[in-house]
Amino acid sequence: MPVDPLYLPVQAGRALHAPLPYTGDDTGENISGKNKNYCELTCLYWAWRNLDADAVGLCHYRRYLAGKGSTGEKPFGELTTGDKAFDRRASRILTAQEAEALLRKAPVLLPKKRNYYIETGYSQYAHAHHEEDLTATRAILSERCPDYVEAFDRTLARTKGHRFNMFIMRHDLLDRYCSWLFDILFELEARLDISGYSDYDKRVFGFVAERLLDVWLETNHIQYLELPVLHLESQHWLKKGTAFLKRKFRGRN
Repeated sequence: MPVDPLYLPVQAGRALHAPLPYTGDDTGENISGKNKNYCELTCLYWAWRNLDADAVGLCHYRRYLAGKGSTGEKPFGELTTGDKAFDRRASRILTAQEAEALLRKAPVLLPKKRNYYIETGYSQYAHAHHEEDLTATRAILSERCPDYVEAFDRTLARTKGHRFNMFIMRHDLLDRYCSWLFDILFELEARLDISGYSDYDKRVFGFVAERLLDVWLETNHIQYLELPVLHLESQHWLKKGTAFLKRKFRGRN
C-alpha cells in the first residue's frame, strides 16, 4: 500500500469478509454489508460519513490517479468542464503535495475519460449489463431531480466518460454529490429485482454510479482536472477487446 499521506487503505466489504490489517468500512456509519452490490462505493460511503478532511477521494488497490513523472515535467491535468483532456505517460502515483496543488486550480480531480469508440455509454452498458438498470435510473431522476435528466441523456449518448468511481473532491462538494448519489442508488436498489443477475451484474449500483458522476458534474457546472490512470496490473487488452466486441454483436453471455 502507498506510504504517501494522501492515502488511507480501507478494506471494502469488511462486514462480509475476514478482516485485513487495514481500517474497515464497517466502522462508524456504514453500508459495508452492501459491498457485493455496491463495490467500492461502500468505502466511499464510509469516507463521506466518517472522515474529517478538506478533500476526500477514492482510488483502488490496483488503480491510481497518476502523479507527475520523475523527469520533472509539469503536473498532469488541464482545467476543463468538457471533453478536452491532457494526456501524458505517468511513472508514479499522485502524491499529497501534487494533489493539494491541483486542488487549488480546480475542486475535483478525475481520471482521464474512457473512450469506447464504437459504443455510446448507453449501448456499452446495455450490452455489458442490464439495460433496465439505466431505464430505472432515468425514471428516478425524472421523478426526484428532473434537472438532471438532460445531462443523463447527453453523457450516455457519448462514447467517452469518466469511469472507475475514482476522484478526489473538495469536501463540501463531496457532501452534495454523495447525498444526491446515494439517494438515487438506494431508491434504485428498492426498485430493481436483481435476484436473477449474475454475481458480476449484481454489482449494479457500482456500475450505475460510474455513469452518474458525469451527470452530476455537468448539471452543476463543476470544474475539474483530468489525470491519467496508473494501472498496477496487466490490462489484458486483447482479452478485454475480444469480450467487448462479443458483447456488442452477440449480447451478454
